[in-house]
Amino acid sequence: MIEEYQTEAVVGRYWHRLEDGRVQCDVCPRYCKLREGQRGLCFVRARQGDAVVLTTYGRSSGFCIDPVEKKPLNHFFPGTPVLSFGTAGCNLTCKFCQNWDISKSREFDKLQDKASPQMIAEAAVMTNCKSVAFTYNDPTIFIEYAVDVAQACHERGVNTIAVSAGYICSEPREEFYRHMDAANIDLKAFTQEFYGKVCSGQLTNVLETLKYLRHETDVWLEITTLLIPGENDSEKEIRSEATWIIEHLGPDVPLHFSAFHPDWKMLDKPKTPPETLKRARNIAMECGLRYVYLGNIHNHEASSTYCHNCGEILIGRDWYELSDWNLDGYGTCISCGIKCTGQFDGPHGTWGRKRQPLEIGTKGLA
Repeated sequence: MIEEYQTEAVVGRYWHRLEDGRVQCDVCPRYCKLREGQRGLCFVRARQGDAVVLTTYGRSSGFCIDPVEKKPLNHFFPGTPVLSFGTAGCNLTCKFCQNWDISKSREFDKLQDKASPQMIAEAAVMTNCKSVAFTYNDPTIFIEYAVDVAQACHERGVNTIAVSAGYICSEPREEFYRHMDAANIDLKAFTQEFYGKVCSGQLTNVLETLKYLRHETDVWLEITTLLIPGENDSEKEIRSEATWIIEHLGPDVPLHFSAFHPDWKMLDKPKTPPETLKRARNIAMECGLRYVYLGNIHNHEASSTYCHNCGEILIGRDWYELSDWNLDGYGTCISCGIKCTGQFDGPHGTWGRKRQPLEIGTKGLA
């Protein structure tokens, strides 16, 4: 039994004092300037005394074991289970947020589970999880906790995954991703108009994160764009996004287009039609991207992985269930010998589509 863990606020690593007496948080490009007792937009980073502290260290909104494909990551140890968790708060204000009850939470009583980094790493080992994923809300805002968890996981041979919007400053970005093995970055759209109006953020900062991950780290990278009817689903925008990815990141970075459903403050938009997703995939592949997937819909063809050289199906997928497997232990196509980019270590895992809630810390893990 893992023992109960007591939590407390910890001093953050990225902030500085201003001449006017305020303290500025330097984790993300919002640069929240705080007086005593104030919190940043993310709500979880706050001023206490002359420092910025993380108020949610060691506290989670819940733990769950998912398939790695749900992050989504299709080229990172396919079929393996991932221990997923998040905390509360977010540093963007996306009106369409699909996890708004967690990311927009202003109530710490939602953070029921308390667990130390060592407890989380131990839980991953005990449940045979290949990786631990920081998800549900953006790990950027709980960087100190995430880095400590990642270090504990690596000591036990467990991988770490960041599911993030990529909205982070350069110095904390370097530290954060130094401890990550894979990342899925949520590229919300490909216009500043959308980022400003819908997310109150800056597209350029996200693009810098993508370029940094691709060219200055060994982190395995995949990208997700949620297509919202009438907002970011035009052919021009999709083509611009795909072209930018090819020019700046290369054709081998997997891109996931996901279906929107009305949520949070965007209830006036309809669900994304399957035809829109299929059209987006076709456009992206016409532009030269080799691995383009569709999410939140049932489409075997658009969920599977194909060899870019000979066209052979490499990994068959039906939702999160894997079927065909035509890769050797190093991720090479057995038909033509061309490498499929990604992280592979033999036959795929068999976790499948199941989702298993897990209790850690104050509730215990038997």
